[in-house]
Amino acid sequence: MTDDVRYPIFDAADHIATADDAAILLETALEDAADDPGALPAALGIIARSGNMSDLARRVGMSRDGLYRALSEDGNPTWSTVLQVTKALNLRVEIHPEPRSA
Repeated sequence: MTDDVRYPIFDAADHIATADDAAILLETALEDAADDPGALPAALGIIARSGNMSDLARRVGMSRDGLYRALSEDGNPTWSTVLQVTKALNLRVEIHPEPRSA
């Protein structure tokens, strides 16, 4: 006997509720970016989908579809787009030196 169990499709965007959630996701994506250059744009896409994509696209100066495409897993946004999106989301990308071991 088999049970026909259905599970909802998981979308990480449903779990980004605060700017802190978004920042943690971006930090993790930056850590993964050395092995996966698409990690940062994909994380931005998740964050963008967690809010109003149309409003974000207007603030960035892109079409909604163009923004979806740029921030998809197969997207390849310019660095300028990445920075515009982070600014529109009230986030920023920072680089800090690694602490040196003694």
